[in-house]
Amino acid sequence: MAHSLSAKKRVRQTLKRRARNRARKDLLKTQVKSFMAALAAHDVPKAEKELSLTASRLGKVAAKNTIHKNAASRKRSRLAKKLNTLKAAPAKGSTAK
Repeated sequence: MAHSLSAKKRVRQTLKRRARNRARKDLLKTQVKSFMAALAAHDVPKAEKELSLTASRLGKVAAKNTIHKNAASRKRSRLAKKLNTLKAAPAKGSTAK
């Protein structure tokens, strides 16, 4: 346990920051799950909307340094790639019929 005043303050600050960061990450994970659900349902318009919201959330979380900006960019890119794969799939399926 911390003994000095500055160490005790550090503990208090760390607890607050940890709670804030966990809340931000939880919101981000929830947003990603809703995007993935839209993808699984093959609902392209909803998935596009959810991707926009998810990308926005990623940017906000990265701006607060909860996650690294490159990690946010990488996740945004991978999610967009999944959406583009879904968009391309119906076009291929309709020409095969």
